[in-house]
Amino acid sequence: MGTVMIFSMTPLVLFLLIGGVVVDRLPRMRVMLVADLLSGLTVMSVALLAALDLLQVWHIYLASFIFGSVEAFFFPAYQAVLPELVPAEALPSANSLSTLSRHVTGIVGPGIGAWLVAVGGTPFAFGLDSVSFLISAACLVPCMRLPAPLPGKPRAHPLADVREGLSLVLGTPWLWVTIGIFSLINITLTGPLQVAMPFLIKDNLHAEVGTLGLFTSSMAVGSVISALWLGRLRRFRRRGISLYAATLLLGATVALTGVLGSVVPIAAILLVFGMADSVIGLVWVQSVQDILPRDKLGRVWSLDALGSWAFIPLGYALAGVMTDRLGAPLVFLVGGLATIALVGVALLHPKVRGFD
Repeated sequence: MGTVMIFSMTPLVLFLLIGGVVVDRLPRMRVMLVADLLSGLTVMSVALLAALDLLQVWHIYLASFIFGSVEAFFFPAYQAVLPELVPAEALPSANSLSTLSRHVTGIVGPGIGAWLVAVGGTPFAFGLDSVSFLISAACLVPCMRLPAPLPGKPRAHPLADVREGLSLVLGTPWLWVTIGIFSLINITLTGPLQVAMPFLIKDNLHAEVGTLGLFTSSMAVGSVISALWLGRLRRFRRRGISLYAATLLLGATVALTGVLGSVVPIAAILLVFGMADSVIGLVWVQSVQDILPRDKLGRVWSLDALGSWAFIPLGYALAGVMTDRLGAPLVFLVGGLATIALVGVALLHPKVRGFD
């Protein structure tokens, strides 16, 4: 599984900048369509190999590499295309619906996947998964007739696009500070939640795998509640303070998860975590869409994703070592307190505090 993650994350990180350039040069719907078709064909190949009893480990590695490469193009296209589809006043609701769709499927998806494997076997589950990508591609086909919203301008070289995107990010303090701070916060938060959580449940709470499902669902339900509430707003105010106040809440809930010693209080505190996490995501997406030029959104989202994801493997490694040596509760406590400290660092910049 570790090798699978390497094969999927490495091309994602390597190709994100290229993906951002492509997304800003080509029609974004077309990029998403091609990505869906490639993903569907990849999963279908895995399903066929599994059905014929020919599937080998290297096939999974190759499929993971293709998925990571495709995601490097699909993600910035998906993030950048929404302002082209809905009027500005409807963007908060549209972003909220997008968040809702991810979290609702995050709640029910794993259960449906497990049921499909149990009923029809792995080839059957992968086969249906490939069909889902093809359905997604079919939904994009009618959008191919939409007029291109961005006229596009000839550029001498793709590297000029990359430099232009970097200049935009580095010239916008609230943008580069937040991308940099959250590249570190992803270390302090994902490590405890993704690595130490199972050990906290088993070794300290003396509970079973169902508790992990309860905690995951609590976070997802909190995100849904928050997204439903925020979707009613027309505009976010005092975005810098709101963004980092919610991040402060993330740090506090993670730290408390390491201190609390029973299942029900932790489930309740993780509900608050999910609500705060949804606030951060929606405020951030809305801010980028509202303020930055639309013809540069692909590159901005690719740089944002690169900053967000590049250090996550380091967070996994640190959390693994600390969990072994210090125990899961201390990993949560340290991760939460480090997140709070990073919020303090971000708020030292006046452009972050005053961002509206």
